[in-house]
Amino acid sequence: MKRILTYGTFDLLHIGHVRIIKRAKSLGDKLIVGLSSDEFNSLKGKKAVYSYQERKEILESLEDVDLVIKEDSWEQKIDDIKKFNIDILVMGDDWDGKFDYLKKYCKVLYLKRTENISTTEVREDIVKNCK
Repeated sequence: MKRILTYGTFDLLHIGHVRIIKRAKSLGDKLIVGLSSDEFNSLKGKKAVYSYQERKEILESLEDVDLVIKEDSWEQKIDDIKKFNIDILVMGDDWDGKFDYLKKYCKVLYLKRTENISTTEVREDIVKNCK
């Protein structure tokens, strides 16, 4: 069984999120998603529209997601890889090179993001269209 791991905030779920989840799942048998907690997002300077619990419920409803785990810190990735026997860590290419230090624990792949879509853009469009 090949296990895949990815991380993210996954707020305002959009087609870019869906595509990276589908592509990640296609690489193996089990997809685990590390979902950033509200507290961790705050440390990163992010504020999600939906709470951790709501984002978790949304992700768990997707057929390609087998397990959602809480991400509370940058440092937990090594422990997660070991705990869940991860074969491949998948991240969007906006993180290219930033997780190469994990290559001694598993394969690390950076997948091309869907063009012209991001949570920031979705949020800005919502605000613009509500004025």
